[in-house]
Amino acid sequence: MRIAIMGTGGVGGYYGGLLARAGHEVAFIARGEHLRAIKADGLKVRSVHGDFEVRSARATDDPAEVGPVDLTIFAVKTYDTEAAAELMRPLVGEQSAILPLQNGVESAAQLSRTFGRQAVIGGMTQIVAFIAAPGIIQQESQFRRVVLGELDGRRTPRAEVICAALKEAGADADVTESIEKVLWTKLLFIASFAGLSSVTRSPAGPLMACDESRLLLSRAMREVDAVARAKGIPMDADIVEKTMAFTGKLEPTTTASMQRDVVAGRRTEYDAINGAVVRAGRETAVPTPAHEFIWTCLKVADSMVET
Repeated sequence: MRIAIMGTGGVGGYYGGLLARAGHEVAFIARGEHLRAIKADGLKVRSVHGDFEVRSARATDDPAEVGPVDLTIFAVKTYDTEAAAELMRPLVGEQSAILPLQNGVESAAQLSRTFGRQAVIGGMTQIVAFIAAPGIIQQESQFRRVVLGELDGRRTPRAEVICAALKEAGADADVTESIEKVLWTKLLFIASFAGLSSVTRSPAGPLMACDESRLLLSRAMREVDAVARAKGIPMDADIVEKTMAFTGKLEPTTTASMQRDVVAGRRTEYDAINGAVVRAGRETAVPTPAHEFIWTCLKVADSMVET
């Protein structure tokens, strides 16, 4: 396949690197020092699954140099979605597919407004990966999971082909007929854990050791569950209990990427994560006080970040 990676950060760089290593024709859309390093020395991946390099990687900051592709993996930070969508127009032809692998639950709808619903496939990933240095992707999790599915729930040949390509490249990939459920199940965890840990600047250990913060975390998860059900999404009956149990087993030093961004004074994806819960709560008349509090605090913190 001809593939473009729109946003060659940790997620896009890692999966793009896997697909390039597997023999696909991959173009990496990047910028700044990261782009210059990839052009000069290729893309280097340092991974718990084995290090590798994509030598002579095709990299550019101008999608017009690439032209229409079969698949664009859209992996920019959510606050850059609108600008990146406009920039990537040259990548999207009549038969092109767009697979967003971003945080939150609103990416597919945002991209559909620009490119049409038929061009977009829903996607979710679970991975720990980041830019360690210009031209170098660090991937630290045993899991590298991608779940994708058509927005209307159909199983289509294009979804199966994309899934097969990711599997053959080394990712743990699956096709689902319920991508919204998958996305909201992930949001229940990240909006609650990442949101509360960002406000408290706390890793998992202290957060779970405190009775009051553990109770607040559970309440935040129940808000997401209630909103999703009000939207007609069939969440698992015990999803909150399962997610709390999972969170309780995290290493005490575990931090969320959003919490690390807050501590480092960087912009965060608070609006795509906690804001999505607040907006959906308002649409469905479901109260979301925990997420309104988190969203407001992080909005203030984000307003003080120099861009």
